[in-house]
Amino acid sequence: MSSLAQHILTKANQLPEGGVFSPKEFLHLGSREAVDQTFTRLVKEKKLLRVGRGLYTLPLQGRFGTRPPSPERLLAALTEKTGETVVSHGAAAANRLGLTAQVPVREVFLTSGRSRTLRLGSRVLEIKHAPPWQLLLGESSGGALLRALAWLGPEQAEELMQQVHEMIPAKEWEAVAAVRSELPSWLAKTVSQMGQHA
Repeated sequence: MSSLAQHILTKANQLPEGGVFSPKEFLHLGSREAVDQTFTRLVKEKKLLRVGRGLYTLPLQGRFGTRPPSPERLLAALTEKTGETVVSHGAAAANRLGLTAQVPVREVFLTSGRSRTLRLGSRVLEIKHAPPWQLLLGESSGGALLRALAWLGPEQAEELMQQVHEMIPAKEWEAVAAVRSELPSWLAKTVSQMGQHA
C-alpha cells in the first residue's frame, strides 16, 4: 500500500463512525491526480465508501462483512464538519409525531447548506436546501412540529390543532410560540390559534 493510501486510511480511522472527509484534505501529500486515483482505488478495494461528490467515509466491519455507517451518524458528522443545520423532513416529522400514518418512502432531510444526494450502500439520502424558518428549533419536538405543520399545510394543520397542542411539552410549545414572527403568515396564525386552544 502506498504511503498516501496509508495516510488517508490512518486519518479515516481516527474519525468517529460516519465521519466524513474529502480528497482536498490530502493535497499537501501529493498532486490532485495522485490523490484522486488513490481514493478511487481505496473505494474499489472497499476500504473507503464514497457517499457523495468529494465526500468519503469509512465502511464499518461487521460479522457479515462491511456495511455503511448509520445515516444519523453520517449526518451528525456532516453538520459538525460544515456547520450546516440538517433536520428531518416535515413528512418524517409528521409521521414521528403521529400526525400521519403515511411512512415516507424516500429519506429526505432539510439543510441550511446546498442540496445534494448522499449514498450509503443501497440507501439514498436526499439533502434539500430549505428556508431558514423550516430549520428553526432544530430536531427538538418543537422544530419537528413546525416542519410537520408546514408539510401538512394550512387546512390539515387547522383540523389537527387541538391534537397537536397536546403532543409536545409546555416548554417546547413556548419555544414554538416564541418564533411565530419568523414563520409564514398562515403558520404564524395557526400557532397563535393553537395557543388560544391551550
